Amino acid sequence: MHAGTSILARLSPSVPPLEQDRTRRCRSTDAGRGDGKWPDLLASDGVEVGVSKTITGVEWEYLPQELGFGSGMTCWRRLAAWNEAGVWDELHLVLLQKLRASKKLDWSRAVIDSSHVRAGSAGPKSGPSPVDRARPGSKHHVLTDAQGIPLAVSLTGGNRNDVTQLLPLLDKIPAGAGIVGRPRHRPDALLADRGYDHDEYRRLLWQRGIRPVIAERGMEHGSGLGIFRWVIERTIAWLHGFRRLRIRWERRDDIHEAFLGLATSLITHRHVRRLC
Repeated sequence: MHAGTSILARLSPSVPPLEQDRTRRCRSTDAGRGDGKWPDLLASDGVEVGVSKTITGVEWEYLPQELGFGSGMTCWRRLAAWNEAGVWDELHLVLLQKLRASKKLDWSRAVIDSSHVRAGSAGPKSGPSPVDRARPGSKHHVLTDAQGIPLAVSLTGGNRNDVTQLLPLLDKIPAGAGIVGRPRHRPDALLADRGYDHDEYRRLLWQRGIRPVIAERGMEHGSGLGIFRWVIERTIAWLHGFRRLRIRWERRDDIHEAFLGLATSLITHRHVRRLC
């Protein structure tokens, strides 16, 4: 079963209706002429398009209209509109609620890390990469639970310090319900590498009731954190297994964030199928 079809039931209630726009008309593949705006993409069609784009990296203009999705620009507008409406964040929340209801989220510790991706051209949330001879690039910041289930992701310029996204990612963890009691969105401990070594952020984590377990600069490697941190390396590898995320081709940051959010939901959905 295709991933787009299997998550359709979870996505459908979150898809917002799009307003009719008489100033912009799309061509119908049946009539062969402009005869009004395409009907809003069905949730299944939209997910299929998004999944196909995220996995294969196919260009918008090469999306086959014979599939009935409409033109590439129609699909592009739907992706942008759904991202603006928070559809992918809502889908991720629903999946996390399912995991929480089955008591499959491990809050004993969270793990944070980032990965650099090259950008095809400069744009919002891109910057000169310190690891790629100052070429344009972006960073994917990821926060997972102890099993590697993604809890929050974000996009920044390639020259942003990792530690600047530590608190924003923690704040971004959704407080999903699922079982009786107050929804939990705070891990007991946070594991991070030397890129997050900062006394001020350690203090802020303690204030939130989170125990910081962060490698210190200048110390020899072999701290032992690797036996716990490998899960986030695996999750980042899964993210970059989606061809659309290996290189940032989109100049608009919201479009790339839409692909990042959809990929995060697809990875979370794998965990739901495996654990629930």
